[in-house]
Amino acid sequence: MKNIFNAQWIKSPVPAYDCEFSFSKEFTSLKQVVSATLEATAFGVYFAEINGERVGNQIFAPGWTTYRKRLQVETYDVTAMIKAQNKIVLNVATGWKASRHFGRYCGNDSLGYKEIAALCALTIEYADGEKRIITTGGDWKCEKGKNIYTEIYNGYIYNPAYVDSNPVQAVVFERNKNNLIDRQGEKILEQERLEAKEIIITPKGETVIDFGQNLTGYVEFKIKGNKGERAVISHAEVLDAEGNFYTDNLRSAKAQAVFICDGEEHIHKAQHNFFGFRYIRLENWSDEVKKENFTAIVVHSEMKRTGYFECSDKRVNQLFSNIIWGQKGNFLDVPTDCPQRDERLGWTGDAQVFVKTASYNYDVEKFFIKWLADLRAEQTGWGTIPHVIPCVFDPDDGSSAAWADAVTICPWQIYLTYANKELLKESLESMKKYLEFIDEHSYDGIWCNSWHFGDWLNLDGSSPEDCSKGTDKNLIATAYYIYSTEILMKAMALLGEDTAEYAAKREKSIAAFRREYMKNGRITPEYATQTACVLAVHFGISDDIAETAKQLNELVCECGHLKTGFVGTPYLLHALSDNGYTETAYSLLLREEYPSWLFSVKMGATTIWEHWDGMREDGSMWSTSMNSFNHYAYGSVADWLYGDAAGIKIDESKPAFEHIIFAPLTDGRLTYVKAAIESRRGLVKSEWKTENGKTTYTFTVPEGATATVILGGKSTEIGSGVTEMTE
Repeated sequence: MKNIFNAQWIKSPVPAYDCEFSFSKEFTSLKQVVSATLEATAFGVYFAEINGERVGNQIFAPGWTTYRKRLQVETYDVTAMIKAQNKIVLNVATGWKASRHFGRYCGNDSLGYKEIAALCALTIEYADGEKRIITTGGDWKCEKGKNIYTEIYNGYIYNPAYVDSNPVQAVVFERNKNNLIDRQGEKILEQERLEAKEIIITPKGETVIDFGQNLTGYVEFKIKGNKGERAVISHAEVLDAEGNFYTDNLRSAKAQAVFICDGEEHIHKAQHNFFGFRYIRLENWSDEVKKENFTAIVVHSEMKRTGYFECSDKRVNQLFSNIIWGQKGNFLDVPTDCPQRDERLGWTGDAQVFVKTASYNYDVEKFFIKWLADLRAEQTGWGTIPHVIPCVFDPDDGSSAAWADAVTICPWQIYLTYANKELLKESLESMKKYLEFIDEHSYDGIWCNSWHFGDWLNLDGSSPEDCSKGTDKNLIATAYYIYSTEILMKAMALLGEDTAEYAAKREKSIAAFRREYMKNGRITPEYATQTACVLAVHFGISDDIAETAKQLNELVCECGHLKTGFVGTPYLLHALSDNGYTETAYSLLLREEYPSWLFSVKMGATTIWEHWDGMREDGSMWSTSMNSFNHYAYGSVADWLYGDAAGIKIDESKPAFEHIIFAPLTDGRLTYVKAAIESRRGLVKSEWKTENGKTTYTFTVPEGATATVILGGKSTEIGSGVTEMTE
């Protein structure tokens, strides 16, 4: 990236919003071309064309960052595309930048928050040594594109016959380019194509197509229609209790693709929009509806699949599939909470509870490096972390415990999975700054002077009206402060810094936690919830871990099911199985009745739900206000499947699977379990199978790594290769 700094930002002089603009320039190139490079970016989303051919395979470029400070520039090799007579076009639409959420907190200096703009430089080097640079400027033409309406939540209206009758010259505006960076994150790409599974005529008489899988992306369809018809595709995740198309959970998002027919046959797909859906509804569709005319295209960030799990229970295998699809659907440049409704934001809480699972399922190192750079850029001067990254709310609203702790938890997990010490260096000051903020809002070791989400969506006291009741919020906040301080101390020790000051603060808060919330190794009755016990156990806060774990087991067995929300669920099974209650952990995993992970599987889910009972057995819904059927957070249970059911654990002293700890936990309700993680060092694999009362274990250690196998309380050291043991 170099010549783009000589380009000028351009925008339309026409005050039109929520539409596509095409910026173009024609030029001749009559000499032999040695190389041609296009550097491009936009405020909005764009794709470039040269001589009618699309440049690159990336979609939704330049991605979503905190645009005021970080705007990615993509560099394309376009040597083969240059001809004697040329036309370069940048098609720019609103994307994330000009969405309804963007608002005054994310405005862009001289550019209004609902405006879009383009910037590019085309560098051509000729055989005779001449170098020519073509940049955006006031000599570029600007016209409205064929996407006559486009908005990230509502969808788009596409008119193939539209031609702007009044093209104008682009307007140059001044803006500092010090926010430009080379692309740091993964490309967003079309990843898979799914055929339509079934055509349904609903009880209301509507025509609906089922793709059999809840996904993120768009539909490619063949259409002719009658000239002037506005054919409409609506998107939905589920059908209601009567079998009708259900969109109430999308809230204000229309999520529609509208195609204005011109009487010619077209094969069309979205260019600037994505949707979360399993079903589509066709309206004003005069063509015969055939399954082969509709294909769902799955889109997400480019990530290599690295993790696999399978067991003898088909329901658990479907759960794992749902977790994988939930990650694919929500890892679209930022780790979103959901891909379908009028939200789709990078919630920090969801990201931190899932980061371990995410890093086992896929190679997400580059993905999180980029997102965490935005997190650091959005951190306020007094240390708070906004609830969503990039921030689209008032940044002064942060920080909530367990959400803002993404600043410590995510970099630490990326270090553990990939041995990325550099990310810890880059994150260290941000971690310290966040903990300093907490110190200023604490009293005598208890973090008690801030607003928090609490154990979001727990079953102790939450309702559609208030999802945060339940476990005491100051208890949660103090526990997370203790945990984040521990992480910071580990990072500082790795980087050669003294941790004494933070160790003293941590001990003070541990003492305060025990004084305020515990007695005789148990959470006191007025604070006793499953989540409170989970945090005291898993974060090592209790002065009697065995007793607190016993209390947790009692609470679970007393009601027979989990009651945890976003805060407690990721650690619930770990807190049980790490302390001798493996049978209880498996019972929670294998439970099919509500509330449980397998309840949604029984109900036909193909992704993870936001609520334990997003849809009830009678087909009624938990609520219409906040009810996503593709919400990956509770999929964090997969790290227990990898780490405890299969027994693949990272040794923190030798990260990135340099030394592996194999400690599988069997259960008589399963006859086999197998899992594999393609690590930086190679394949790590653990399998166990029980037959005739004997269990056989097989462990695979990549070359150059070592492992400790823990079975029946005994430890055995093994080297690289495949090792088989019996018990």
